Amino acid sequence: MTTPPPQRFAATVVKACYALRASVRYRRIKDFFRAVLEDPKSPMRRAFDLSMVVLVLFSVGLLVYEVRNDLGAFGTSFEAFIVTLFVLEYLLRLWIYSDAHEILLEHYERADFLGIPFRFGPPLRAILRTKWEFMTTPLAIIDLLAILPSYRSLRILRVFLLFRLFKLFRYARSVTSFSQVLAEKRVELSVLGVFMAFMLLVSASALYYFEADYPGEHLEDFFDALYWALVTLSTVGYGDITPQTTEGRLVTMFLIVAGLGVISFFTSIIVSAFNEKLPEIRRQQACDAVQRRARHTLVCGFGRVGQDVARRLARDKARFVVVDADEERVRLARLEGFLAIQGDATSDDLLERLNIAQAVRVLCLAGNDVVNVSIALSARQLNPGVEIIARANHKENIGKLNLAGADHTVAPYQSISLVAAEYVGQPVAFEVVYGMFTGDERVRLDAVRVHPGGRLDGRPLGSLDFSRYRLILFGVVSQRDWPAERPPWVYPLRTGAAFHFNPPADFRLQAGDRILVFGHGFSVVHFKDRLDSGSI
Repeated sequence: MTTPPPQRFAATVVKACYALRASVRYRRIKDFFRAVLEDPKSPMRRAFDLSMVVLVLFSVGLLVYEVRNDLGAFGTSFEAFIVTLFVLEYLLRLWIYSDAHEILLEHYERADFLGIPFRFGPPLRAILRTKWEFMTTPLAIIDLLAILPSYRSLRILRVFLLFRLFKLFRYARSVTSFSQVLAEKRVELSVLGVFMAFMLLVSASALYYFEADYPGEHLEDFFDALYWALVTLSTVGYGDITPQTTEGRLVTMFLIVAGLGVISFFTSIIVSAFNEKLPEIRRQQACDAVQRRARHTLVCGFGRVGQDVARRLARDKARFVVVDADEERVRLARLEGFLAIQGDATSDDLLERLNIAQAVRVLCLAGNDVVNVSIALSARQLNPGVEIIARANHKENIGKLNLAGADHTVAPYQSISLVAAEYVGQPVAFEVVYGMFTGDERVRLDAVRVHPGGRLDGRPLGSLDFSRYRLILFGVVSQRDWPAERPPWVYPLRTGAAFHFNPPADFRLQAGDRILVFGHGFSVVHFKDRLDSGSI
């Protein structure tokens, strides 16, 4: 028994749809065009938008030049090339808007599951409905109308040339932001538009009634009266049409006063809309700038600690972004020239917009440990490989931050207390620590490595007179093994090493250790020079 032709055709179509679903090459091609045309994070999208802006402006320039000049063979060919690109862009956008084969397979699998005959009508209508949704969007209509002049046989179609300029709405984000501002105030603008239409109609009718039959008046028809009313209401007043009767002048006076109110109302609507939209526009611009960066640092929190960290990162010419929920702190960061965004750093959406996938480090510096834990959790989930350094305002929260994914946890107040308690009463130490905390650029923390067989290998720390070189010992980073009951001044590090905070004088150095010392830059250099020369 042979299969009826309709069933064979349905089986062939369904088989082809399954082949498209399984095709890696098809998905890559479609994802590529989605990235070029739709993905705001893609660098290809930015290059494509810039190229299309240039083409749009150039094509409009050609068409304006054509009004009184002959384009010639090259100009005509180039115009055809540009229009071809516009047509291909329109068809590609129509193609990537929805997956037709997925819609058809959804209907087929539903029919197969329910055991009912599969018919092409419902999926075909669903496919056409999704494509129609795209074709009726404002930008798609503009794209289509921008193509029409190339197929014009009637000169009236030249009016659609203006839509080539409207295509810039698709590529220029600043223009898009302006349209969004107007869209959000559509209720207020609609009320103002109705009032303006009423005022124009009443004023034009009154002027036409009083002035149309007056000798020497320039009103030819009612359209001239509407033109005069609009020019007067906008407070432009060209003067090409001037009322001659007393009644007409009274209408003009009334319309001028009304025009002042209309212009003021319209200006206040636009200004308030931009004031409301401005933070979002700034956030979007900052996110766009971050999208173009890689291996950057997210500084979450711009309080006292965050401000100092940001200034040091800026001094080291590091790429970083400041994120804070407080508007005043964000304003302060921008005044200092930092790239800053107002927002909740615990939000996954904001972190993704800040390109956390390409970030090299996240600094959780908020004044609230709960917020820092949330930031660490979100950052670790979105980028398992990112380095997270968290600030712990309370000692008991250090473990929570480590469990949340922080690679390093710093308790600044505890650290300062330890340093102050350790070095109190030592004038040189106090001078160095004070200079470090007050931002003296001459004071720095430096590391001196112990080389195998070198002059420091095997020597006790007590034999090194650091005060002679106006240096203070901060600690030693060592790879040696320690028993389970290690001394209280030994802090294990995640790298497997241990940090020995201000170890005792009998502590013997070993090859591979690193001595951390505080001091003025010239003191550190002098100490290293003496060490290299064998004078220590």
